Amino acid sequence: MDREYAVALLHRLHAAQNAFYAGGDDAPLREVLTEDVAWHIPGRNAIAGDHHGVEAVLAYFRRRRELADRTFRLHNRDVLTGEGEWITALTDGTAVIAGEEHTWSTVGLYHVRDGRIAACRLLPFDPAVFDAVWSDRSTPAGPDAV
Repeated sequence: MDREYAVALLHRLHAAQNAFYAGGDDAPLREVLTEDVAWHIPGRNAIAGDHHGVEAVLAYFRRRRELADRTFRLHNRDVLTGEGEWITALTDGTAVIAGEEHTWSTVGLYHVRDGRIAACRLLPFDPAVFDAVWSDRSTPAGPDAV
């Protein structure tokens, strides 16, 4: 895959995500995602799981927006390309959640089909940090939780 093309596509995706996470419309996201997009988030946290189809992926994005109270932002670091339809992106995330500022890093593996994102597999650099950032703070935790 052409590196310039990959960088431009991920720039469109991340710009649409950042605008959406700040409270914007989902139309720019719909333009860059396929209808049957699949998104995989690993871990044991409030956003982990497999999300299939554009509506499910947008619901996942809404959940992130709500958990981070519209403060979540993606920061591009690098894009790796090769032969085929896959792009690898190194991306940092920042958010203020429950009054605390968080930073983490991920690798995103993106499958591209017909000029759009058809799949993403997110891989956090530090899974424990990622799980802690995206834990569900609305329910009690610990051995005495009801």
